[in-house]
Amino acid sequence: MTLPTDDQPQRAPALKEIFNRERLRHIAEQVQAVHPAFDTAAFLRLASDGLDDLSVMQRMQRVSDCLHQVLDLDFPQALAVLYPVAPRINSGFVSLFLPQYVATYGQGHFQLSLEALRYFTGFGSSEFAIRHFLLADFERTLAVMHEWAQDDDEHVRRLASEGCRPRLPWSFRLARVQAEPQRVMPILERLRADDSLYVRKSVANHLNDIGKDHPDYLLDQLEQWPRDDRRTAWIIRHALRSLIKQGNRRALAILGAGQAPQVALQDLRIEPQPVRLGDSIRLAFTLVSRTDQTQRLVVDYAIDYVKKSGATSAKVFKLTTLELPGHGSVTLGRSQQIRQLTTRVHYPGHHAVHVLVNGERVGSTGFDLLD
Repeated sequence: MTLPTDDQPQRAPALKEIFNRERLRHIAEQVQAVHPAFDTAAFLRLASDGLDDLSVMQRMQRVSDCLHQVLDLDFPQALAVLYPVAPRINSGFVSLFLPQYVATYGQGHFQLSLEALRYFTGFGSSEFAIRHFLLADFERTLAVMHEWAQDDDEHVRRLASEGCRPRLPWSFRLARVQAEPQRVMPILERLRADDSLYVRKSVANHLNDIGKDHPDYLLDQLEQWPRDDRRTAWIIRHALRSLIKQGNRRALAILGAGQAPQVALQDLRIEPQPVRLGDSIRLAFTLVSRTDQTQRLVVDYAIDYVKKSGATSAKVFKLTTLELPGHGSVTLGRSQQIRQLTTRVHYPGHHAVHVLVNGERVGSTGFDLLD
């Protein structure tokens, strides 16, 4: 959707507005379409109360709670209503209120609830909801997720990995998985050559999570994975991204870039200078080989962002992985907009920028951000 523009830049709507009053009405109408006795007015009144003060996840929970109150049905009867509602919801993210309903009100119906989560995940995702069952009955739930890893449906296979990620964004951490990653590794092993990119992304993210708590364990596992399969090789490359940014030698070696780079850095520059908030900076440089051997190079860059206190905090960005022929050269560049984000506030001052090759800093420059 294109937002209107004028002399002042327009902010994108807050994510929580995906559960706005118009969407609440849509949900109510779809429930009433399959269950005519549903009181849409009561639902809208309850769900809208204090809506502006709620976050996106709180709004999702509010929808589930208000549905439960207005439907006034026991759990199996409620599922009979909600199953046909799922394909009628006009947003995959909004449909997450359905598995959330299961997580909140289905704890006393394990088998029925897990079947519902398997069904609902195809319309959005049950990744948040399944975690409540892992907390309540880890062994029994994990056993079902092992079965899901062999499902014909890519959405279900992804749920097997995504639902038990130890550090899933927007959800609570799974301390049991953080402490014992070997409990979920058979699921990831089973999916390491999955045909679905949707599934492989989840496996890579899950492995990256594991590496934040148990880097040596992750490296021990991935060193044994076959890298001649392009699907597995893709997962390995993305699973190691955090360790690569840290310059971990074992991780670099798995990617074939464990050796110290033999390169010279030339023509390193950032434009424009100085920089104003909203500008796009352009980083460019040339790497020249100092050996007659072909080198595999993992090239990244880091920006030392100035904090409110005046101190700096480094953030590493992926650039590329390449094969540099002996005595060859390559010119690389990247554009990046300097703008305010919910996850990063920019402050004026000098921001150092470093070029990293195979985990080693080979040169630095910087830019001055104006107030």
